[in-house]
Amino acid sequence: MAVELEDVETDRGKTVYVDRSEGERGAKGPFFVVYVTENRETRWGYFCGNCDSLDTAMDTMGRVECNVCGNIRKPDEWDAAHE
Repeated sequence: MAVELEDVETDRGKTVYVDRSEGERGAKGPFFVVYVTENRETRWGYFCGNCDSLDTAMDTMGRVECNVCGNIRKPDEWDAAHE
């Protein structure tokens, strides 16, 4: 059974697709993977499950942060020297 994607509109009027079955743990709520198309070929970014925002950013270490509510996902691998 295929999981349905949720279509969401960006602030520029583009439709992207949120997969609520594919998430990453955040401090305040999950971050869900967002795709450019319904066939899941190209990832677009992340959707904050805490405040339902597409306004998220990822740094080079893999840390994801919501620019609206401050929800954060720690990087996959990190070194205490980078803190």
